[in-house]
Amino acid sequence: MAYRKLGRTSGHRKSMLRNLTTDVIVNGKIVTTEQRAKEVRRQVEKMITLGKKGDLASRRRAAAYLMDVVADVKEDGDDIVVQTALQKLFDEVAPRFKDRNGGYTRIIKMQERRGDAAKMAVLELVD
Repeated sequence: MAYRKLGRTSGHRKSMLRNLTTDVIVNGKIVTTEQRAKEVRRQVEKMITLGKKGDLASRRRAAAYLMDVVADVKEDGDDIVVQTALQKLFDEVAPRFKDRNGGYTRIIKMQERRGDAAKMAVLELVD
């Protein structure tokens, strides 16, 4: 099988992966289970590759996948600038990796979760 089912129905799984992918792009890292991190890594790498292309088709494909959330709010004089996750991907995250041919993320394994002993991991963007 080409993907992990993660004990979820297809709709729930897709929604969870979209949320986690958006969180990685907005925050730079997430703490989740090891299996989820491995699945989210695939999606984050694809989104950054789309961001590196930067054309309209890539922007539309990324917009169709990423959640429409506010990534950052900045004050520019009297104006308030709101940046979405999609804008952050194309303006900040993808240009950081313009000279890199993949491997944009790393998974660092952590201690097991206390409640159910699930293997935990940190998924973060490489600097």
